[in-house]
Amino acid sequence: MSDKYKEIVKEIDASFAKNEMEGFFKHCAENIEWKMVGDKTTKGLEAIREWMASMPEGEPPKINARNIIVEGDSVAAYGNMTMKNENGENVVYDYCDVYQFENNKIIELNSFVIKTDK
Repeated sequence: MSDKYKEIVKEIDASFAKNEMEGFFKHCAENIEWKMVGDKTTKGLEAIREWMASMPEGEPPKINARNIIVEGDSVAAYGNMTMKNENGENVVYDYCDVYQFENNKIIELNSFVIKTDK
């Protein structure tokens, strides 16, 4: 199962990098809980869809996953990403996403995102 979960996370990263959110949503359970650590928690797939749809459209993030670690039904993906801010300037963030799977669907996602000076 670990290889399958690792491939799902790679597919999700590729979907985010193309602004194709269905590539993420199709792997989520209806009762998913997404915690943006230090910010907010969004519960339920429909609430996450609405939250993501409310974000300003723009250039998709450039994601560089340095490592993806799988242990049982949990996956941790660590790396950095570059996104444009409201002024069109590139901003670099380090991130760690921790996924919890149940019945091959994501039931919990904890995202740690920190702006860096790179």
